[in-house]
Amino acid sequence: MTDPPSPARRDFLAATAAGGATILASTQRASAEGEDTIRPFSISVPEETILDLRRRIAATRWPDRETVDDFSQGVQLAKFQPLMRYWGTEYDWRKAEAALNALPQFVTEIDGLDIQFLHIQSQHSNAMPMIMTHGWPGSVLELLKVIGPLTDPTAHGGRPEDAFHLVLPNYPGYGYSGKPRNTSWAPPQVARAWHTLMLRLGYRQYVSQGGDWGAIVSEVMAVQAPPGLLGIHVNMPGTVPQSVLRLVRNGDPVPASFSRVEKEAVASLDYFYHKGFGYAEMMNTRPQTLGYSLSDSPVGMAAFFYDKFTEWTHSGREPERSLRRDEMLDDITLYWVTNTGTSSSRSYWDAAQGGGGPFNAVEISTVPVAVTVFPGEIYRAPRSWADQCFRNLIYWNEVDKGGHFAAWEEPALLSAELRAAFRPLRRSL
Repeated sequence: MTDPPSPARRDFLAATAAGGATILASTQRASAEGEDTIRPFSISVPEETILDLRRRIAATRWPDRETVDDFSQGVQLAKFQPLMRYWGTEYDWRKAEAALNALPQFVTEIDGLDIQFLHIQSQHSNAMPMIMTHGWPGSVLELLKVIGPLTDPTAHGGRPEDAFHLVLPNYPGYGYSGKPRNTSWAPPQVARAWHTLMLRLGYRQYVSQGGDWGAIVSEVMAVQAPPGLLGIHVNMPGTVPQSVLRLVRNGDPVPASFSRVEKEAVASLDYFYHKGFGYAEMMNTRPQTLGYSLSDSPVGMAAFFYDKFTEWTHSGREPERSLRRDEMLDDITLYWVTNTGTSSSRSYWDAAQGGGGPFNAVEISTVPVAVTVFPGEIYRAPRSWADQCFRNLIYWNEVDKGGHFAAWEEPALLSAELRAAFRPLRRSL
């Protein structure tokens, strides 16, 4: 059994579960009030915004070089400066803009907030509806490479019966979704909104998938267990028992009874919480203070993001081995042109107030759960921990390549994993 949750965690789970009971009522109320309009959407960034970005990059006052010969102090000047110079002179945002505008994009209002999303329907009959959620510092851009393999599997080595209809929303406060004006948009609220969105699109049965925020939201959806949610797949499972979190945060010795895999997971978590958690602590506690820099300095914002691309890709801290420089800059530019550095940071603050965390064990009692563990993830979840949390674990696989940004780094592999993971649930459609 998992450890008893803290009082704050109990409040978080209670609010999460209670939300499931109100989902259908809120959906029906919105429909009755005519708030369920779905509007086409396209992107057109003013040219002056692009020119201003280039001027700001050119005017950057650079820091001194780090005093070490490795990444231990953060993003290294000699590697980062050339990328920023390319961003300010040669990089072309219009290619990313055109790629997004070539896809079906929409906006709809849910609970007073505009949610912008992509909706790509498969040509194959009986395709499975799936909502996929990105994380930070990502966006819907990190999911674009799985659209083809998932919606048109026959063109990518799959079978017609493995097809998906895809709904890819931008998280509240990210990209072109609305920026919350209150503190209610923590994962439970997002999870309820995602169910509303799927019903609004006509999907009475569907599955949910994600990593980072997407994993947290998918797991919260499974706790809420709204009618029609057939199952979830996550590639960053929150399966760390409370006792392990306390051990890591206190620096206590690892019990001898732990398996090798569990000890390796503890070592990864120890690094994360003691050397790699600073970015999250700032957003958990002072997102507004951080936001002044993220909104004013494109290079400052890019360094904040590139730091995580360096640590979280399966690249030996050479992110260009996993992601093309234009892919990283597309994502960074999307944050810049939408001025969502601050609002995306506040998503951490909103979630932190509920007492939860990215790896806190969430007991999911009935909804089927599928997990793929990637080697470059922040921590490699042990199967033993997952068995304690997920009472209906239908799929588990540990792959040999890919990191935190699974859909971005290894789209073919993740697509194959999702086909296999959800295949047993298709008979329910």
